[in-house]
Amino acid sequence: MAEGQPIEAQHQRSHGHQQENNPTRPEPTETQGTSTLEDPVFSCLTTKELQQNLKEMKQRNRGIKLLFEINSTRIIEDSLTKYVLYQIVIMRSGSYDSQRVAIERRYSDFFRFHQQLLEKFSEELEEVHFPRKLLSGNFNPEVIAERRLGLQDYLGKIYAVRCVRYSSHFPEFFAGQEQRRAHDLLRAGQFKPATEQLQATLTLLEKVAPWQSATLLVPTLCALAVGHRDLEELGEAFSAAHRALPAVRRYGLHRYRAALLELLVDVGYQLHRPVAQLQEELSLFRDSERGRVSSASLKEVVVQEFT
Repeated sequence: MAEGQPIEAQHQRSHGHQQENNPTRPEPTETQGTSTLEDPVFSCLTTKELQQNLKEMKQRNRGIKLLFEINSTRIIEDSLTKYVLYQIVIMRSGSYDSQRVAIERRYSDFFRFHQQLLEKFSEELEEVHFPRKLLSGNFNPEVIAERRLGLQDYLGKIYAVRCVRYSSHFPEFFAGQEQRRAHDLLRAGQFKPATEQLQATLTLLEKVAPWQSATLLVPTLCALAVGHRDLEELGEAFSAAHRALPAVRRYGLHRYRAALLELLVDVGYQLHRPVAQLQEELSLFRDSERGRVSSASLKEVVVQEFT
């Protein structure tokens, strides 16, 4: 089953990690929102406006809670290995969620995730039980069923711990594999499946980490822009790049900025969009960062991600 795809669009297939050094992900907090770069053309929001935006975001997200269900499993076996995949369905509570998504993870993925959390939040997780490892019997149906329920309960318990769900480990567990798979496809020149996987990754990130999605989404949006451009889907490319630009400006993500603006100017020109302000912003940014701005294209920047 393809991981990270909306459930309605998934199909069965058998197969079988965003790194902590992702430079586009400063440690997000609820108070994040100040800019690190002043723009003569596109000025950042004032402190009052940032505070108002933060207040509105908190109000939107206050009633959002996630539910996790692990209703199905499947055993993958080949000549070298054998393991169980657990399908995690992620949905929002409180109302009908039309964008439920599902991913698949091995027990070893859960175990690695738990160890990472314990390194940072051992005190907060003292009462959280993690299904223990077994030396044998891992493929016994009763063992799989018991572990399935235990892992489902585990996800609900750690989601209830605020510092865990706000940590970088949380979205990495739920979307990291999908991001790396999408970028592998992009590097291989398989742009259509890459853009489909990237779109699914966006849905995942927006669902599991809406409070930190601004910076988390930038690499995926930039990759989407590159994929759509290579598919000559210029409208979609411009839309994805334009959506990434505010966070790139606001959080000082310099490694993307010039390349992103170049793509917007080029694609916008082909679409007969007004690009004069974008061109001026690009010129001013290069002048202000003279000698420190890479000449790499957005595609060159993107393919270096998640290697």
